[in-house]
Amino acid sequence: MRFSHTNIVSTNWKALVDFYVKTFDCKLVPPTRKQSGASMDSGTGLKNVSLEGAHLLLPGYGENGPTLEIYQYENLIAQDVVPPNKRGFGHIAFEVDDVQEILNSVIKNGGQTLGEITRKEVAGVGEITFVYTRDPEGNILELQRWK
Repeated sequence: MRFSHTNIVSTNWKALVDFYVKTFDCKLVPPTRKQSGASMDSGTGLKNVSLEGAHLLLPGYGENGPTLEIYQYENLIAQDVVPPNKRGFGHIAFEVDDVQEILNSVIKNGGQTLGEITRKEVAGVGEITFVYTRDPEGNILELQRWK
């Protein structure tokens, strides 16, 4: 058994893919996906499913690593931006060499700040420098560096 992917449902999959490629050096895994039909309806539990998107290879894992799957459904249900303490999936974390540098890149590429860069000693583990931020569609990201 192994972890496969995490999915983000997007309002503009191409723009969000571009953000993750530019900001986190993710790599596009061809082909892009266009899926619909009875098998998609059956597997998702929805009717008349039609979606398009792509998988991105995450940095640090090589060619067979887990991916970030970014899909855009033709029939998308809008929602409010989720706060960090809402039940369910919370955020995606990236371990980076320089938290400030990547936070600047997040903002430059259309994301936004959420928290402040913070350093904290975690007993028995080490010191973490981290911050919560958002991608251009409001999904929460954690940028972290351990010493």
